[in-house]
Amino acid sequence: MRPYLIALFFIITAINVKAQHYKYIDSTKVSGIARYKRQIKANPDKQLVEIKKYIPAIVLDIRYATTNNFMHRRMYAQPKAYARLPVVKALQLIEADLQTRGLGLKIYDAYRPYSVTVKFYEMASDTNFVADPRKGSKHNRGCAIDLSLIDLKTDKELDMPTGFDSFSKKAAANYPAITRQQFENRELLKTIMQSHGFTVLNTEWWHYDFNGWANYELLDIPFSAL
Repeated sequence: MRPYLIALFFIITAINVKAQHYKYIDSTKVSGIARYKRQIKANPDKQLVEIKKYIPAIVLDIRYATTNNFMHRRMYAQPKAYARLPVVKALQLIEADLQTRGLGLKIYDAYRPYSVTVKFYEMASDTNFVADPRKGSKHNRGCAIDLSLIDLKTDKELDMPTGFDSFSKKAAANYPAITRQQFENRELLKTIMQSHGFTVLNTEWWHYDFNGWANYELLDIPFSAL
């Protein structure tokens, strides 16, 4: 195949892949790296920062960088967690508060590129648990965190109603038929997160949205570009 035909093939392929990513939403509503850089130049609070660098003690269990998730395949190339700067500053306060109680945070997921949300929806379109790409996810805005609590002495997670990413009714933030210990642990997480500017998602006890999420754009930037 001639060189110019090879180049044309790759250009057409790239265009088709990009079109597939945005078939659910107007592409002008999702920012790539160039637009993102302009946004953070205008407002530094919009930068995505690596959570572990700001909170070294925080524990990461980035399931989508493994096959231990509902997709049963790696969705992220790197086991990292990013969020907008004000979100991470709020998490710093939460982690400090928890440490006085002998507890800490474990993060399962944070910023998620929009293209990954599309793949999730195509695999499991139940919008009680997977974001509709036509609206985008708070994760795509860098303003949602999936997390739980750990005991700092044992490094074990506190007992919660379900595991992460459970597609069951018990995963609901107010599901009643759970043990007293599960209830107390879930409510402790809810109380401390709410006191620092987060709201729990009704269908997922582990999912918290930063209250200022509407001020941040949908993003489709791979971790490797951050």
